[in-house]
Amino acid sequence: MLVKQVSAFIENKAGRLCEAADKIAEKGIDISALSLADSAEYGVLRMIVSDPEKTVETLREDGVICKVTTVLAVAMDDTPGGFAGVLNTLTEAGIEIKYIYACISRISGKALMIFSVENPEIADELIASTEAGKVDPSEVYRI
Repeated sequence: MLVKQVSAFIENKAGRLCEAADKIAEKGIDISALSLADSAEYGVLRMIVSDPEKTVETLREDGVICKVTTVLAVAMDDTPGGFAGVLNTLTEAGIEIKYIYACISRISGKALMIFSVENPEIADELIASTEAGKVDPSEVYRI
């Protein structure tokens, strides 16, 4: 399933991430997945949130550079080989994977992962035809 991800460029400065998290919480926005990668001056905070547009608006008011991108949510079997099966489906179709991170899952027996891929629409069609593609939006956005 295709979902909206918020990417925010957070200054590498003590307390800055906490400030951003507080602003998001004050607006009642729920974070169901996140990844933080840092560089010398900025961290890239990637999040799946209950309201992507409100999150961007909130963070921009605080001077944070943000954007919304489309990523793929996949609910793979939470068993040995579940992850490998999804990777094989994408790899065999020539879909390049840029990065992956985990999402909080309420789906019993499933591991919910977020994939940034080349050609997300094609990847979504491939995964939708498998058991891993059966994802309800409320499970990802936690709305």
